[in-house]
Amino acid sequence: MLALLAFIMVGTFMTLIMTKRMSALVALILIPTLFAIGAGFSQGLGEMMVRGVIELAPTGVMLLFAILYFGLMIDVGLFDPLIRLIVRLVHGDPMRILIGTVALALTVSLDGDGTTTYMITVSALLPLYKHMKMDLRMLTCLLIMSSAVMNIAPWGGPTVRAATALHVDPRELFVGLIPAMITTAAWTFFVAWIFGRRERRRLAALALDDDNERITAQEVIDEEIGGDTSMRRPKLFWFNLLLTIGLLVLLIAGTLPLVVIFMLAFAIAAMVNYPRLQQQKERISAHAGNALGTVSLIFAAGIFTGILSGTKMVDAMAGSVIDIIPPALGPYMAPITALVSIPFTVLISNDAFYFGMLPVLGQTGVQYGLTPMELARASLIGQQIHLLSPLVASTYLLVGLAGVDLGDHQRFTFRWALGSCAVFMVTCLLLGVFPFFKG
Repeated sequence: MLALLAFIMVGTFMTLIMTKRMSALVALILIPTLFAIGAGFSQGLGEMMVRGVIELAPTGVMLLFAILYFGLMIDVGLFDPLIRLIVRLVHGDPMRILIGTVALALTVSLDGDGTTTYMITVSALLPLYKHMKMDLRMLTCLLIMSSAVMNIAPWGGPTVRAATALHVDPRELFVGLIPAMITTAAWTFFVAWIFGRRERRRLAALALDDDNERITAQEVIDEEIGGDTSMRRPKLFWFNLLLTIGLLVLLIAGTLPLVVIFMLAFAIAAMVNYPRLQQQKERISAHAGNALGTVSLIFAAGIFTGILSGTKMVDAMAGSVIDIIPPALGPYMAPITALVSIPFTVLISNDAFYFGMLPVLGQTGVQYGLTPMELARASLIGQQIHLLSPLVASTYLLVGLAGVDLGDHQRFTFRWALGSCAVFMVTCLLLGVFPFFKG
């Protein structure tokens, strides 16, 4: 009963935000609260909510200062040379822009961190997308898909979780999936090509192609800053570049907590680029709206996850799926694990899936002759759609930076991300990364 209620709750939430009948912020708070009360969990509900908020608080604070820092870097003109390079390469062609989006995102996301990937790529590409009046949903879709491909890297998170849960070597687990990552990256480029054809036709119908062919980088930059060059700091370009590189190095090295790194980097950047107090206040105010919108969603998601965990709905959902798998399907546990990972890495957190469900799925599969390595690789299929989950903090950052509604983003991206899951899984089956049937 509790599992059914949990599925209905998540389904209600997704339906409301994707049909725009309720904002994501309001739905994240109200829907789980109402369902928890209806299920008789009113006692202790407040503690569940607070616990969830506390767990996501470091992420919320980190994103707050990350938005402020990269907003400051846009203000000082750090990304202007990259924008000029991109404009020079694409020649006003939406096809080139969209394919370049994937290439840039795959490169930047080598560090396995979605936050920095979205910050850098959106900062560099958004002015051009806006200037050319391109569909911003295509930008967020391609960034999500590109980031999902590289998220399989051992330092990205899910691979380590799967390896830990089933006690296998993370490096060996990752190496076996490289061919599937390559084909899925190729699929992402193919999707960008499809989008490019669409945008060429749409912009041609709007009679915008002639204008776009003559665009200059300076026009794009001037449009982004509204013609106000007073905030630019060209003489401090190398300082800001070295500061940002140092920040990224520390992020990868993991020597300091993410929240501390971004707080320190923002403080240094603000002090050096805008030494006067009034200047600092103006820059913070300029980015406050974007920061507030994103961070408020993170804390609201804490309510959602706190109730899911506190009421044991997550455990009930996981247990119900495992219970309904009949013994006759045991030899098919590898593809079953792959298929189960697709919805469940969206409905529940990675931790809940890999540390809650996967060990049980793995134990069942081993009884039918499957190896823990095969099951661990199968469990990573769902990562190609995981970033559409309302429980992923970096996704709120992406849609906030790009100015795209979360429901619009999920509805537009879903089928393309599902296609990534299919490509990844078919590649694994054809190459024997994990078997379809274990006789």
